[in-house]
Order: sequence, then C-alpha cells, then structure tokens
Amino acid sequence: MSPSASSPQEVGPTPDGRRLRIAWRDGHVSEFQPRYLRSHCPCAGCVDEMTGERILDPEAVDLNVHPQEIRYVGRYALQFLWSDGHTTGIFPFDYLRRLCPCESCRVAESGGE
Repeated sequence: MSPSASSPQEVGPTPDGRRLRIAWRDGHVSEFQPRYLRSHCPCAGCVDEMTGERILDPEAVDLNVHPQEIRYVGRYALQFLWSDGHTTGIFPFDYLRRLCPCESCRVAESGGE
C-alpha cells in the first residue's frame, strides 16, 4: 500500500452522522460503523499483546456503541472515547485503511478471490 493510501485527506461523519467517513489521499473513501470500529480496537485490553489474539468478544460490544469524542493522536492516528467507557484504543491511519470494510478492500485483502 502506498503511503498516500494511508494518509487521510478528510476525516468526519457521514452526512447522516451514523458512520465515520475517511477520504484518503489516493481517492478512496472508507466508511466505518461505530460498532465495527469498537469491535476492532487494537489496544492491549482488546488484543493480547503477546499472541495478537483478540480478547474482546465482538458479540459483547453494545449494538448502539458510539464515539462520544474523537481525538487526533499526532498526525498518525485517531483515538475514540466510546459510549461504553472504553478510551485506550489508538487507531493508526494505516490500521484504519487496512480495516476498511468496503467490498473492494475486502476483495483486495483476500487476494481477489
């Protein structure tokens, strides 16, 4: 992935305010449901630091979880303060780009299968 692919040009809510929208410098646009992001939190409380295995059970994440605040971490990441009280996850932009749930990214990730 090129450096511009994981560099955001614009970060904000979708017009309906229900998803996070990131427009990337390479022209791609990602839209994330809040529960999807919360379920993929990369922090040590959600992912075992030694094994990389996900500790957080995605089914345990509240269906209505949402960010109460979104903060930039330097120029490389976002931090979400979630409605369920979780605050420790830092989402680097390259991780968010790899996490893009759109069909074209899922196909590319699976090798076009």
